[in-house]
Amino acid sequence: MGRFRGSITKLSRREGINLAETEKVQKYLDKRPYAPGQHGQRRGRGRPSDYSVRLREKQKLARLYGMGEKQFRNLFEEATNVPGVTGTVFLQLLERRLDNVVFRMGFASTRRQARQFVGHGHIFVNGKKVDIPSYRVKIGDEISVAEGSRSMGFIQENMEAQKRRRVAPWVELDADSFKGTFSRLPAREDLALPINENFIIEYYSR
Repeated sequence: MGRFRGSITKLSRREGINLAETEKVQKYLDKRPYAPGQHGQRRGRGRPSDYSVRLREKQKLARLYGMGEKQFRNLFEEATNVPGVTGTVFLQLLERRLDNVVFRMGFASTRRQARQFVGHGHIFVNGKKVDIPSYRVKIGDEISVAEGSRSMGFIQENMEAQKRRRVAPWVELDADSFKGTFSRLPAREDLALPINENFIIEYYSR
């Protein structure tokens, strides 16, 4: 599965969840709660197969985090070798991606934008520039916006918007200094994801 570069709104309608996790996309979903296209409202009337249900769940999660199939599967296989509940461990590994942490802290409005910020060198980890979106953040790591990037319009707007929202409980944010800390691993109940990770485990275990 290659990385999708088209309309995130259409893809969200196709998957039935807000993949961007933004208010704008949610408004579109509320207005058109069916798949895009001429026959979008007719889709899904039949009973989907067990395989189809599990495939869709896997696709939803991979697209939510903006990952390709090979990278996504490799991370899942790693999760199966870590002590603990496989589904929760897998979600925690996804949450530790640098692009996701940048999104969670509010430096970026979407994961897609966060990936761009990281790739363009706007993000530092413990004072050092990291330009790899999949970089795995550790507990206690400090994530910050490069000083020369703090005046960027997008980042300024994102931080102003973040001040009006609650930050994820597993990260700490100092919006005024454009810095945050990954303070702990999120528990499953912290993650309000419309995903059944057990279906994904079953999909890869078939």
